[in-house]
Amino acid sequence: MSELNNIALEIIRNGKGILAADESTGTMTKRFESVNVQSTPENRLLFREILLSSSAMTDCIGGVILYDETIKQVSSKKIRISELILSKGSLPGIKVDTGAKVLANSPSEKITEGLDGLRERLEEYYKIGAKFTKWRGVYTISKDYPSKLSIHSNAHALARYAALVQECNMVPIVEPEVLMDGDHSAKDCFRKTSDVLKKCFEELILHKVDLKGIILKPNMILPGNKSKEKISNEEVAKLTLDCLKVSVPTEVPGITFLSGGQSEIQATENLNLINKYNNTNFIMSYSYGRALQQSALKFWSKNIKDIEGTQKIFNHRAKMNTLAALGEWSEELEN
Repeated sequence: MSELNNIALEIIRNGKGILAADESTGTMTKRFESVNVQSTPENRLLFREILLSSSAMTDCIGGVILYDETIKQVSSKKIRISELILSKGSLPGIKVDTGAKVLANSPSEKITEGLDGLRERLEEYYKIGAKFTKWRGVYTISKDYPSKLSIHSNAHALARYAALVQECNMVPIVEPEVLMDGDHSAKDCFRKTSDVLKKCFEELILHKVDLKGIILKPNMILPGNKSKEKISNEEVAKLTLDCLKVSVPTEVPGITFLSGGQSEIQATENLNLINKYNNTNFIMSYSYGRALQQSALKFWSKNIKDIEGTQKIFNHRAKMNTLAALGEWSEELEN
């Protein structure tokens, strides 16, 4: 097995998953303001350090995706955040794209930027201790979208990114997110997600990316958030598995789902059912941001000095998702 394959498996084996703590300063400010906490660098570090010092980091979290601000910060223990993560037996990662901008000649769609100077930035992050990276492409569903232009442009960028990351001895997380926004059906989501994934892998192979040394971070197959269609969690699981089986090469070691607008419980329940029905060789786990942090953030906002109480809530959510990644979660365990 290659070194990159070993790193990928270390992050997601035995039910472990990924804490997506790579929110930009703007996104974190919105989340803090929603719970009436001032968004200062000190407060952002305090909240993240509480999560990163928890027992869940050893028991459930195999990797943490950080943002540029966070990976360079020093914890209250006077060690880098990346060293704190490593000390808990987890691996530090870094978001390296610079965000989605308007796609030229298709103004309703987005293209992710950040390739300029990426090789040099990757070398810097590697020296700080990053073992893996993340890049997100975003796609909207409507009658006309995602267009061939969007599918091709974002797949090309994801492949160029992944090739550069592997050149620097890190594992790229490839995140092509087909958004929940819209009134589309689950069938539409299946078809468009499959188109997106197939093009991504076509480009990854063209760019000679080692598929055994990546992690895929896709959306689950769901109807749009404005759709009148209601489907069961079992249908979500089966559609998601069917989509991945026809779209993802078998060499890929693992798939870590994004929560993408689902509630905490919904994201856990759907992941659990995916693993109950999983008849593939893929490890299926989680790479959740809000679905891991939101309850802990709400609790912490009431008393930012209550470290133990905040960690207890985060530990519970992480444990529930790790059980789901093993297909062993049940609703009774939530009480």
